[in-house]
Amino acid sequence: MDVILLERVEKLGGIGDVVKVKDGFARNYLLPRKKALRANEANRRVFEANRERIVAENAARRADAEKDAKTIDGVTLTLIRQSSNTGQLYGSVAVRDLVEAFEALGHKVGKAQIVLDRPIKTIGLHEVKVALHPEVPVLVKVNVARSPEEAEMQAAGVDVMAQVFEEGRDQTGFTEERDPNLEVGEIASDAQG
Repeated sequence: MDVILLERVEKLGGIGDVVKVKDGFARNYLLPRKKALRANEANRRVFEANRERIVAENAARRADAEKDAKTIDGVTLTLIRQSSNTGQLYGSVAVRDLVEAFEALGHKVGKAQIVLDRPIKTIGLHEVKVALHPEVPVLVKVNVARSPEEAEMQAAGVDVMAQVFEEGRDQTGFTEERDPNLEVGEIASDAQG
């Protein structure tokens, strides 16, 4: 189906572009969300008559988004979650959790504005894209940790999971001094016994 875009849509085009998309994408996403019109002669005339107004409204929304982006840019969201010893979360961090974290910091971000390709399932630092406007993306850091202290360590650049495994190696194995004079397989005699 051919559609006329009413706003910039990532990987498709900008305002006024006539693009061919699959019927389901047009019917279920673009048309109901008023991101596009069907490309027929009547809609082309309507679009051309309203083009200046549509472009002006888009510019105003983009200016508001750029202003909001300045407040959100550089924000680090810290989420405390339970996880296994290997760093796998019991559950995951989803879009809803990020929206709640933004609200706790006093920022208004909608679910549709957060672009999370897949849920976050491990502790550590993650980057998440927030699209305040199709032309104004912002990268936000998400710090997922088991405790506030661990979150501070991760924010300082310490790889907490690597540190846990290093500590584990030192404490878990039984080691003893090796006598370099012994042959392979020979057992050391206890001289002080």
